[in-house]
Amino acid sequence: MNFKNTNAARTTVTRDVYSLEKETGNIYESIVAMSKRAGQISVEMKEELSAKLQEFATTQDNLEEVFENREQIEISRFYERLPKPHSIAVQEMLEGNIYFRKVVPENSEDNA
Repeated sequence: MNFKNTNAARTTVTRDVYSLEKETGNIYESIVAMSKRAGQISVEMKEELSAKLQEFATTQDNLEEVFENREQIEISRFYERLPKPHSIAVQEMLEGNIYFRKVVPENSEDNA
């Protein structure tokens, strides 16, 4: 995933809602698509961060041996500075990089 090199906003930005509905034609469907994409991004970021921090995990539970690991702190700071998942999802929607499809339920009256 390319969330490290995204040009998504790192702070709050006011958006024109009509620019978000261009892809789907409905603002609510756009919000649902962005919400689901933000959830996917969040899970991927958390898994990647957990994998990197797992390298620093100790097997001993001794309170006296708690120490500061500079590399671990830098990794945590890096992920804190990244744009939030919802900002990345909005940017992907504006760039047209989110794939979504409408599921049309079959009408039981048409088959009868």
